[in-house]
Amino acid sequence: MAQRARDSRISRRSLLLAGLAIPLFQARGAGVLDVSFDGDNLHVIAPDLHFLTGKPLERLKNADTVTFLTQLTVYSDERGTIYRRIPERLVVSYNLWEEKFAVTIPGPYKRSMENLTAAQAEAWCFDQLAISALGMTPERPFWMKFEMRTTERRELAGLVGDSGISLSSLIDIFSRAPSGEISWTRSAGPLRLKDLPRTRVLRGRIG
Repeated sequence: MAQRARDSRISRRSLLLAGLAIPLFQARGAGVLDVSFDGDNLHVIAPDLHFLTGKPLERLKNADTVTFLTQLTVYSDERGTIYRRIPERLVVSYNLWEEKFAVTIPGPYKRSMENLTAAQAEAWCFDQLAISALGMTPERPFWMKFEMRTTERRELAGLVGDSGISLSSLIDIFSRAPSGEISWTRSAGPLRLKDLPRTRVLRGRIG
């Protein structure tokens, strides 16, 4: 009887841990996410993710501006304990005459680039998306998630204020089912800083 009770406790504990892990790992099969380290920041690489296609590209070629919302989250354990999170906006436009893209990332570290092909614009965006590794131990495992989606104008109006992105509003948007044309989630882990490939150093610290 004691053995059966012990097995029951183990079973319930295993189910609880599995349930806690679901939000972090449910999208693992959705695509590849690689992570690199420049000595200060973590960078994500998603070689199969092309976001300047389909409906967003159609809107851009109709002279519309498309805003992509992204969120990078570092977790300190497999149960989804958040260690650090950073949101970004990618504002993309298209020059019909030159058939080139321009991208702006608003905020305190505003960055922009223009006269890019679709492949160059996507690569530049991923090069800019990073999250600080400050305080992380090189030997300690961590997990990482990258989220990206388009947004409707009404969502964007409530998301951005005078001080920039409202983090609480962004978290709320990513917690809901997507309302825009596209939505991706990529996860990776367990990872360790000491095992990651090194990439070139970016100027300035990311949040």
